[in-house]
Amino acid sequence: MNQTHRITADRFDAALFDLDGVLTATAKIHADCWKRLFDQFLKQHSEKTGQPFAPFDLADDYKLYVDGKMRYVGVESFLQSRGIQLPHGDPTESPNYDTVCGLGNFKDNYFGEVLHSQGIEVYDGSVALVRHLRQQGLKTAVVSSSHHCKEVLKVADIEDCFSAIVDGNLADELHLAGKPAPDAFLLGAKQLEVEPSRTVVFEDALSGVQAGQAGQFGLVVGVDRAQQADALLQHGADIVVQDLSELVL
Repeated sequence: MNQTHRITADRFDAALFDLDGVLTATAKIHADCWKRLFDQFLKQHSEKTGQPFAPFDLADDYKLYVDGKMRYVGVESFLQSRGIQLPHGDPTESPNYDTVCGLGNFKDNYFGEVLHSQGIEVYDGSVALVRHLRQQGLKTAVVSSSHHCKEVLKVADIEDCFSAIVDGNLADELHLAGKPAPDAFLLGAKQLEVEPSRTVVFEDALSGVQAGQAGQFGLVVGVDRAQQADALLQHGADIVVQDLSELVL
């Protein structure tokens, strides 16, 4: 690792970690839930309109339109890519195929089912880095678009590793713009009482590294879980690693 990218207490005061794909192996669960939702919706849409059914593509659609984004933003982004418009609806409504919120709430239900039936896998290298940084005196927080963030941290038994949490529920409450906007990361730094320029961001999503770069954070680390190292660098990562254990000094 380049000397200028070393994560030490003399250069940084804090680290902000995305959840899915960085700390926990829940990114694949999210992706599978999105595919289940959109394939069901697209089949119904095809039957109603007579247009050919083109399934949700995990390799491209998930990375480009959904990964790292808040739930309803992800729904709108993907629907726009297919030229489909739906009313936004209300977040409190029941799951349905008629509104953006209804679709998002379907996906949320699917994830909850998997979370409690299968549990959560944690990336040991990531937890090792979190504990290493805290031992060095750096503050740590989780910044995630997931509405299940606190629940996942509790199931994974790592909630004690973080001094602050900015999740999808808080983002909704404060009307924060989702990634690639830097708002959630900036709030995480504010909660830890640190300057962005002295804070490291860890992200596996393209929209996430874009957000870190937009917020002018001191270092943006891309975590390559999906063989997209070049894309992470192109979208704003300063460095890319395959596992955060590489950064434990």
